[in-house]
Amino acid sequence: MKVYICLRQKYMKKLKVGIIREGKVPHDKRVAFTPEQCAQISKEYPDVELVVQPSEWRSFTDEEYRNAGVTMVEDISDCDILIGIKEVPKNELIANKKYLFFSHTIKKQAHNRSLLQTMIEKGITMIDYECLVDKNDNRIIGFGRFAGIVGAYNGIMAYGLKYKMFDLKPAHLCHDKKELFAELDKVNLPNIKVVVTGGGRVANGACETMGAMNLRKVTPYEFLNYTFREPVYVQLHSHDYFEAKDKSPFSSYDFHHNPENYRCTFSDPNSYASITDLLIHATFWDPRADILFTKQRMRDPDFRISVIADVTCDIDGSIPSTTRSTTIEDKFYGYNPLTEEIIGSFDKEAITVMAVDNLPCELPRDASDGFGKHLIERVLPSLFGDADHLIIDRACILKNGKLTERFSYLKQYASGNEVK
Repeated sequence: MKVYICLRQKYMKKLKVGIIREGKVPHDKRVAFTPEQCAQISKEYPDVELVVQPSEWRSFTDEEYRNAGVTMVEDISDCDILIGIKEVPKNELIANKKYLFFSHTIKKQAHNRSLLQTMIEKGITMIDYECLVDKNDNRIIGFGRFAGIVGAYNGIMAYGLKYKMFDLKPAHLCHDKKELFAELDKVNLPNIKVVVTGGGRVANGACETMGAMNLRKVTPYEFLNYTFREPVYVQLHSHDYFEAKDKSPFSSYDFHHNPENYRCTFSDPNSYASITDLLIHATFWDPRADILFTKQRMRDPDFRISVIADVTCDIDGSIPSTTRSTTIEDKFYGYNPLTEEIIGSFDKEAITVMAVDNLPCELPRDASDGFGKHLIERVLPSLFGDADHLIIDRACILKNGKLTERFSYLKQYASGNEVK
């Protein structure tokens, strides 16, 4: 067997993999693998030839890749696998290739219907990062941690600007996470109360930022019942602010499968909405579930939240003031709860809202490094090696231009004949 493997390795053509330049505008500065990670892959997978397409806007320069011994090529048409981050522009798709990127098509996003149609026409095999899941359908890769880190930072930044306490350097102007966290040394908060919702990668990233400020973490009971002489924060999980409508004990399994059977208590009198100053919303929301609070509740005199960092950025979702997304360059807007209008970000009447929908792009070097590590550890053994190929199969939307069984529900969406 060993002799067979050696002969196979000797005479088989190398698998050629290309890291593509991000073509979608505005250009994303992230990349699937850092220069050091490319060198690591070449060492660990000698049967894989890895090349990188040059880019003027990538957060890692072409020179950094060359210094790591990585081959830079403009023409990637002879690659077997092409790896990017964001959607590939339709005119840049190469027929009959295997691609990995975030396609943003699995929820039938209208703006990407033509992208899916083009991939079908060109006979492309599409592996979507968002669909890389384990046998229990838990996602194994993503940028969530950095969305949380930056989202929480932006929330603190907004609070400082709103009350003219401090002025942090925008996250996207920081070289990396180290510089971002160093900026937090400027922060001197009064004894405010901060809520972080969620228990996944995004929320834990937000808590990482809280930890970088040495902010004291308290329990939900302490948060609700005690006053403090210092700023504190609490991390809330679903069971902390949802209860079964029939008063039965909270079941996490039942809640996630039947959220319509539960009532949100976040905005109850004397509950979180009445004592929170800054809300960092970092949890997944199912449209069947209650929203966190209503527009009417936001008009109440005891509604205390004055800054909302909506990391999830669900438009018209669980946070009613999130009526639009914001941008990296223009992060905030003001929401007037009395008129329900958008006003100046830091007007006296405003609840300040941060709803940037591409937060990891503000720390592209760190986000790329974390993403690449997950790819190397959890995906490449299946993509290049002999590990569980089901991970790849489950994430394969198209195979040679045909919808796979798992994604057959996209057939009408792709055809353009879906009934509204």
